Amino acid sequence: MNQMSRMRLVEIGPDNVRAACRIAVAPEQEQFVAPVAFSLAEAYARPNVAWPRLVYDGDEVVGFVMGAFDPDSPVPMFRCGVWRLNIAADRQGRGYGRFAVDGVLAEARRRGNSRATVLWVPGEGGPEDFYLKLGFRPTGEELDGQVVGAIDLG
Repeated sequence: MNQMSRMRLVEIGPDNVRAACRIAVAPEQEQFVAPVAFSLAEAYARPNVAWPRLVYDGDEVVGFVMGAFDPDSPVPMFRCGVWRLNIAADRQGRGYGRFAVDGVLAEARRRGNSRATVLWVPGEGGPEDFYLKLGFRPTGEELDGQVVGAIDLG
């Protein structure tokens, strides 16, 4: 069985929430992304917007991704996009991040969206190159010191 066929996105519930909270990015990446527990608190507070999922490789939890779908948001960059991505430090560079983002984008298309956004903190060791490789492009906008990137889903 190849690795891609072992990867899957799974809803978070009582059986896997502890595993979700144990996901830790590399120490030098902590300045760029909130801990999963913080993201889950946001998801709990906005259940009609947040789309949190764990990334599994077989039976192993290797990451976390959270999409956001709020078509009525007055802020265009918050209507559809990748809200968070945390891949475990020892699992990075194996395609899990790409798989997770592709999952959010597939859900966005399923919901009828034609554009998705992501925000990233610029800086050495940050996620900018990753998102650019996936096809996101800076829009020229910034929010709270974060670059706004967008991708067409057509």
